[in-house]
Amino acid sequence: MKMISYVHGASLVPLLGETIGQNLKRTVDKYPDKEAIVSVGQQYRASYKEFYEQTTTVAKSLLAKGVVKGDRVGIWAPNCYEWVLMQYATARIGVILVNINPAYRAHELEFAINQSEISLIVSAENFKTSDYRRMISLVFEDCPSLREVVFLGEEWNAFLVEATHVLDDDLRFIEDSVQFSEPVNIQYTSGTTGFPKGVTLTHHNILNNGYFIGVRLKYSVKDRVCIPVPFYHCFGMVIGNLCCTAHAATIVIPSDGFDPEKTLQTVQDEKCTSLYGVPTMFIAELQLPNFKDYNLTSLRTGVMAGSLCPESVMKRVKEEMHMEEVSICYGMTETSPVSTQTHIGIDIRKQTTTVGTVQDHIEIKIIDPETGNILPRGEAGELCTRGYSVMLKYWNNRTMTAEVLDENRWMHSGDLATMDEEGYISITGRIKDLIIRGGENISPKWIEDFLYTHPAVADVQVIGVPSEKYGEEIMAWIILKKDHTVTPEELKAYCDQKIAHFRIPKYWKFVTEFPMTISGKVRKVEMRQIAVEELGL
Repeated sequence: MKMISYVHGASLVPLLGETIGQNLKRTVDKYPDKEAIVSVGQQYRASYKEFYEQTTTVAKSLLAKGVVKGDRVGIWAPNCYEWVLMQYATARIGVILVNINPAYRAHELEFAINQSEISLIVSAENFKTSDYRRMISLVFEDCPSLREVVFLGEEWNAFLVEATHVLDDDLRFIEDSVQFSEPVNIQYTSGTTGFPKGVTLTHHNILNNGYFIGVRLKYSVKDRVCIPVPFYHCFGMVIGNLCCTAHAATIVIPSDGFDPEKTLQTVQDEKCTSLYGVPTMFIAELQLPNFKDYNLTSLRTGVMAGSLCPESVMKRVKEEMHMEEVSICYGMTETSPVSTQTHIGIDIRKQTTTVGTVQDHIEIKIIDPETGNILPRGEAGELCTRGYSVMLKYWNNRTMTAEVLDENRWMHSGDLATMDEEGYISITGRIKDLIIRGGENISPKWIEDFLYTHPAVADVQVIGVPSEKYGEEIMAWIILKKDHTVTPEELKAYCDQKIAHFRIPKYWKFVTEFPMTISGKVRKVEMRQIAVEELGL
């Protein structure tokens, strides 16, 4: 009888039955003088005791502004220490923090505010080309729930003074009423079609996910984690911040947005033991002309997520960046986010062709998308997740919730995957990303993996574009390695006789970067739109 594609992450380590605030307090009581957070660009440092006291001030200030338990409070800013203070202060008083994408424009901002009924926003003045103050002024009158905006800077300092109006006993009373099963965070998904959906996550969801990621990374009080990925996304605030505080590690913020030089400088200066990023971030760091000038010997581990890492890049990360214990994570915002993770010490082939094995206390099955039946091991189907990590719901959206969360609380990912006999999961593509050319179902990832083997290719993304003859044709977007050149004809010749003719891209585009979401995922929808326009399809 064939093994079926189902696995349960049985664990001897129990789930944490506490709120984020209670968990933080335990860490503070045990390691009050340990450095909790460093924000390099802001020249800010705080011990766990100092950090906790500052979250107390922010929590009291929110209460003084009339915010009550269950209210939605927005945070619209790039990575900074104030973002982290807001994350923990809101959790302590049962307020739901709404993460607003730093790349949003006025129309998207207005949607997020009204959809989640935000009452107060803490916002940066600006970031890159975004004038946040101007955009908020444009939408304020059309957002009836929004009472107040606090901008970082002088207004933030004035806001903190409000804490004096709230008694310690009042704060304690509210903290004691917070339950770990209650919502603590709303994160809007990238929304490749239509408006974004507000993923609603509980204390239990994200605290435990952060904790068990750290267990697999073998985090301890000795670890210092460099986090260049955005806090707006689960990668930054869960795999990053919550993972650190649950294990008394140090949160290290290298800059407000990703900068490869600042990241490596921070790793060197702060003696970081762990570094996070999507593969394109690691590629950018490795391609720095002065890469070899940085001393990265303090590194031990780290997390790669967002997409699989090419084996050639993984080898360099392990050898030249000293991240021998780097781990691959896979998941989605709706699962808090990590469902699978590689263990330290596994074979490099498993690290580069799979996303590891099921996380503790989580169930995974791979089903036939048409019938819903669990498939035999080795067969590709839709990956589904069940367990503590699955979101509560999409905020105020029962219809969309019911489309992805079935009656048995299985979260349907939309990802195509296989499970081998050892339980390792391989992601083979998105159900909607499949290219159908002349009746052939073609996985973009399969072609991407092959093109990575070309010596001139640093990164590649494959998409389908419209074709009158075949329905779809294949297009490859290529980022070349530094000082390398190659033509489309040469790439086609490289593919010829090595992969099936119907898998060889018809169109090629050379770029220096891909359109990305703020969470580091490639926006293939946008790539298709650009391609259709440029090719006149």
